[in-house]
Amino acid sequence: MADRAGLGDGSSFMDPFKGLLLTYFMPETCYDEFFLKFNLLDVPCLKVVLSKVLGLGIILGSVMVKLPQILKLVGARSAEGVSFNAVLLELLAISGTMAYSIANRFPFSAWGEALFLMLQTVAIGFLIQHYGGRTGRGLLFLLLYVSLLVLLLSPLTPPSLVTSMQASNMPAIIISKLIQAASNFRNGHTGQLSAISVLLLFAGSLARIFTSLQETGDSLMALTYVISSACNGIITLQVLYYWNSSPERTTPAPTTTTTKKKKRE
Repeated sequence: MADRAGLGDGSSFMDPFKGLLLTYFMPETCYDEFFLKFNLLDVPCLKVVLSKVLGLGIILGSVMVKLPQILKLVGARSAEGVSFNAVLLELLAISGTMAYSIANRFPFSAWGEALFLMLQTVAIGFLIQHYGGRTGRGLLFLLLYVSLLVLLLSPLTPPSLVTSMQASNMPAIIISKLIQAASNFRNGHTGQLSAISVLLLFAGSLARIFTSLQETGDSLMALTYVISSACNGIITLQVLYYWNSSPERTTPAPTTTTTKKKKRE
């Protein structure tokens, strides 16, 4: 009886563990390979697990990937150097990926970061308008975007339009990043762009090339992330190049003479 009870306890412990693995990390065939046959070097299963871990890591990271950018805008109370047109095009690309993935029933681990990136990008778009003295226009932007997104995700939108939007992601990404890169070049600095957010976006888009091929097998999704990685790489290089040229780093310290004049006054 004791042995049976012990086996029962072990089984009850393994059931939730197995359920967790099968739900988020691997199919049952890979579970059998790893935990029943002890074949820990099965390459196809290792690729599956790596893709799932990377996908979930990207999603968890995306929850805060643009938070440094948002905090930098709020802290500076300025959106200098951040292009609103680039944000709009980026939102078009993110929304297209979300709609395309949902329509094709891809696993959440293959596209989930798009949801969190969308929320943060919308917040950045509003802050650009708000700190530009156009709060009313910012609220209108929020209302219009939410309305269009609901329509896009509804059954009223034909699948052909969703596929066209995903295909349009590539030019949208290229143009949005070129607009931002041109703004950086023209200003001679990257303004209030967050280096942390830029680097995380670059790393995430690189990892997504592998996960999209592994989890969806969709060449259009993979190509989109290849283009995104190249464009994010350009902005990353600019952030590094202009590292010592940002407004807060180039503001000269007050001279002794200026300080004395202020004290006299």
